[in-house]
Amino acid sequence: MVTVDYEKLNLTPGSVVLDAGCGSGRHLRGLAKLPGLKIVGIDRNPKDVEDAKASLANMPDALSKDWSVMTADITVLPFDDAYFDCVICSEVLEHIPEHEKALAELVRVLKPKGALVVSVPRYFSERICWMISPAYSNDEGGHIRIYKKKQMQRMFEQHSGMSCWEISYKHALHAPYWWLKCLVGLKNETHLLVRLYKKFLEWDIMKKPRSVRLAEELLNPFIGKSIVFYLKKG
Repeated sequence: MVTVDYEKLNLTPGSVVLDAGCGSGRHLRGLAKLPGLKIVGIDRNPKDVEDAKASLANMPDALSKDWSVMTADITVLPFDDAYFDCVICSEVLEHIPEHEKALAELVRVLKPKGALVVSVPRYFSERICWMISPAYSNDEGGHIRIYKKKQMQRMFEQHSGMSCWEISYKHALHAPYWWLKCLVGLKNETHLLVRLYKKFLEWDIMKKPRSVRLAEELLNPFIGKSIVFYLKKG
């Protein structure tokens, strides 16, 4: 499930791209399908780092093979100032107590005129999850805050030279899945409705049927699970 629209970023061969909080590599794999990029992923979870490395190493359709993935803390990135042409941070800040420090690090390592893409859970769909299930935010690794759009925009404005040029919404069909999981128990993977909905989402990701893709595009402005900010430095 890719949240970032790479076509909006105009990445050219030779661009150096960071996925901060890469998890098991969903965005890294998407980037690897673009030609001539140097790709870097970081995550705090060593197992996710190893999974990301394995998935990149076994990609038969990769056009960019210059990649590295390492264990690192997003609040203290191990890179020089202005190192990356593009920085992606998808569904990460809502987990981090020092989220403003993390954002400052993302801006620090970005080159002037570089692109920063940040996505977080959208307020509406997230609030419903919190209302239904206390475990959604209280479990280890859960979301510790809910962002409003204006709050995020104020955070970006605190960093001189950062400007937001587009906001989009994604994954409307995933919002009801998480509402359902909150209702029946977040760890209840055996519930019939959960299993059926998960199979539907997996089918959609693999097959990308035009009718379902169109339906989600129409629903995204209303119940999109994620809000995505596209920003430029300088």
